[in-house]
Amino acid sequence: MKHILHLKSSIQGATSYSIKLGQAIVEKIQDKYPGSTIEELNLVDIEIPHLNPAVLRTFFIPGDQLTEEEKESIRFSDEVVKQLLAADIIVIGAPLYNFTIHTALKAWIDHITRAGITFGYGENGPVGKVTGKKVYVAMSSGGVYSEGPGKANDFVAPYLKAFLGFLGMTDLTVFRAEGLKVPGVQEQAMQKAINSIKIE
Repeated sequence: MKHILHLKSSIQGATSYSIKLGQAIVEKIQDKYPGSTIEELNLVDIEIPHLNPAVLRTFFIPGDQLTEEEKESIRFSDEVVKQLLAADIIVIGAPLYNFTIHTALKAWIDHITRAGITFGYGENGPVGKVTGKKVYVAMSSGGVYSEGPGKANDFVAPYLKAFLGFLGMTDLTVFRAEGLKVPGVQEQAMQKAINSIKIE
């Protein structure tokens, strides 16, 4: 039995391919781990506040020294960090927008990046503290970015692998629904993506 955190970052709502693919991944996880619990977080709907100087400053103040106002300013960050650390498996819906991730997903990443909590520094450099997690990325794109000329413009999968790995989440698998706007490819793209799902 696992605790699954399903993050959605699409602006397409019910028609979103990344949300559909993410849901298919969650269902496959449930098949493998019956009785698992699911926590969903739609990052677009909650309008995550972007980091500002005041919030960033509070990240580096010991908790017992924070004022009530400062505690309130990092309440969201504290909540999503707690949510992340409680999860065994994280499913991230990540549609490709203008070659990269949506700003809501980037804002979530900014809020979970906490020195001394989700990463630290050792004698040999940075050390990720969010370990023991399995991450699945449900990526969607109108074009094909896993190979060919589009590959150089994929700043979704490489970025998520690099940065989540920096935080300690090195066990990451990307499933792609791609070519969703390409004639001759789009007709089978979603089913091909669902068929590719393998839960380790």
